[in-house]
Amino acid sequence: MSKILVIAEKPSVAKDIAHVLGCKQKGEGFLYGENYIVSWAIGHLVTLAEPEDYDERYKKWKRETLPILPEQMKLKVIPKTSAQLKILKNLMNRKEVEHLICATDSGREGELIFRYIYEVAKCKKKVQRLWISSMTDIAIQEGFSKLKDSKEYDNLYLSAKCRSEADWLVGMNATRAYTLQYDTLLSIGRVQTPTLAMIVQRQKEINNFVPEDYYEVETDYGDFRGLWFEKKESETKIKKLEQAEAIVKKVNHKKGIVANITKEQKKLPPPLLYDLTELQRDCNKKFGFSAQKTLSIAQILYEKRKMITYPRTDSRYLSDDMKQKVKKTLQKLEGISQYDSYVKQILSLEPLPFGKRILDNTKVTDHHAIIPTDGKIKYDVLTEEEKKVYHTIVIRFLAVFFPQYIYDVTKITTIVEQEHFISRGITILQEGWTAIYKALDMGKKETKEETEKLPERKEGQEVTVMQAVCHKKKTKPPALYTESSLLSAMEHAGRFVKEEELKEQMKESGLGTPATRAAIIERLLTVGYINRKGKTLVPTEKGMNLIEVVPEELKSPQTTGKWEKGLSSIAKGKMTEEKFMASIKRYVAFLIEASTQVKQEVVFEKETQKGKRKRSTKLGTCPLCQKGSILENTKAYYCSEWKNGCTFTIWKSSVEPYGISLKSAMVKKLLTQKKVSPVTVVLPQTGEKGKASLILKNDNSGRLEIMDFIIE
Repeated sequence: MSKILVIAEKPSVAKDIAHVLGCKQKGEGFLYGENYIVSWAIGHLVTLAEPEDYDERYKKWKRETLPILPEQMKLKVIPKTSAQLKILKNLMNRKEVEHLICATDSGREGELIFRYIYEVAKCKKKVQRLWISSMTDIAIQEGFSKLKDSKEYDNLYLSAKCRSEADWLVGMNATRAYTLQYDTLLSIGRVQTPTLAMIVQRQKEINNFVPEDYYEVETDYGDFRGLWFEKKESETKIKKLEQAEAIVKKVNHKKGIVANITKEQKKLPPPLLYDLTELQRDCNKKFGFSAQKTLSIAQILYEKRKMITYPRTDSRYLSDDMKQKVKKTLQKLEGISQYDSYVKQILSLEPLPFGKRILDNTKVTDHHAIIPTDGKIKYDVLTEEEKKVYHTIVIRFLAVFFPQYIYDVTKITTIVEQEHFISRGITILQEGWTAIYKALDMGKKETKEETEKLPERKEGQEVTVMQAVCHKKKTKPPALYTESSLLSAMEHAGRFVKEEELKEQMKESGLGTPATRAAIIERLLTVGYINRKGKTLVPTEKGMNLIEVVPEELKSPQTTGKWEKGLSSIAKGKMTEEKFMASIKRYVAFLIEASTQVKQEVVFEKETQKGKRKRSTKLGTCPLCQKGSILENTKAYYCSEWKNGCTFTIWKSSVEPYGISLKSAMVKKLLTQKKVSPVTVVLPQTGEKGKASLILKNDNSGRLEIMDFIIE
């Protein structure tokens, strides 16, 4: 009897799909039933080949071999997961398997994972695509009832393929060119380098900032206060102390009049639903979570808990066909005590108040906004961190159905001895959606101005200055980037572009995608270009130097913005793969030439090793190339084959912000067991101290991750 093979991206997802399809029997690396076989990848099983796989002469880094521009990019099986790939190849080519269903994540990277496996397996069978935004049983069933021909996603695959190959060509060539030129390992990437450039530029602005003293004069009328201004209400700064003191002396204990009173009603609609970037920003501001941590928790809530929809989305809207699903979700939330009263208020409205800020088909692409699912709410099984992220998503989901926040802004202008003073106050007329945030302690802190009401006054009424005070203040430098503000800058990179036409074009794109921005920040930390300092991100000397030596085109968000727009155009069928890749190859040639223009004034610190004994100590076999040995220098644990192209590196600075000092014994254990536990950790964002596990990531990059944190 013929069967259909379903391939998921991860074992956990495959298990959920198998459950829905009734595949209860176990095979080696797959599950099966009467009609279906369900198997899985483990993320990427296939990757782009290394330079030496094309030609042995590329094994050693030499300038004369650059640029490396293969006529056709080759694929290579990742050794660590080759056993699962072999299982998939056998299943795909079984006679009983009639056709395939691609059930990898519904997005650009998920499409690439499947297509690479399909190509390596040399499979020619028909493929259908499962495209879902939720992992609940109902969503999976609905997805299987609406399968599409895989050919409808060919453009999405071409976009993913071009992204992968462009990153390889630029990263491989530029990294080799600049490393050889400056004799220091310099990691360069089409997205990570302009992101680093923004952080470096902000640091330069801070370094060059010269604080200036200024003064403000405040008057106290007994039941309200005023602030001196010159011609405009915003012009409250006085540069000279003598002038400020003269104003104080002039008006102190004098009588004045209320010259003008204005009242303006303002309305603030509810915030839009979450996309991934906005969720990461909020979780960083509220809980100090890194972007990567928020993404990891959201993935668990999506895959394992099945309590939220697909998190790697860039849309903040829902589609018209989701009205009933939203209603079911609200009904599920009604049973949770903390949400119950708010849900009842929403459900009492008939029909539900869906507006253009919630439903907009034109603003939903691959996936809709992140919302809770209509499945079972297993609130009690969530960890504290999972509860925080889930709670954040639920509150936003409920808030969008509430009325606007309406308030009056009152301004009173007083004149005392011909000097003008402004007083501002807010009167809340309707709390609207802000009531939810205030009640559940998730809203922004109110400012003094927002909580301070002005007394009733009439124009022409007399006032007396009870006391006038001169306040000395200083101008402040720009703030260092936090992960929250950096994510905003990456998303809206068009703001940094001067060319108006391109700025308009870049509204649809930024640096990276919602799904990759967290990894880019982690990469900059891993390679030692930036450090975490509390909640802020600070560039290192090496990071500052790199931005000094690379050309403007490599560090400008304009270049990457053009690429992201090009990739988006390929996905929409508006640009060909050939045209895009031709531009990338021209760009690579330009970068190789630009790397020869050495800036003599920039000197990279040599990453010298700590004496002979430390240099010769081999801590284990490199998990990436399987040839070299892991050695130690002052800044990292690295592979002895680095000059031959191996990039495995464990940067000591990557865990220093958490109070962890990496020792060789710990690295030995990480290389063999992938885990050291327990280690003492201090969270840089909150200062909380506790125990956690230190994990060596499975991607063989050398990246470390802190998991299972428990407060002491």
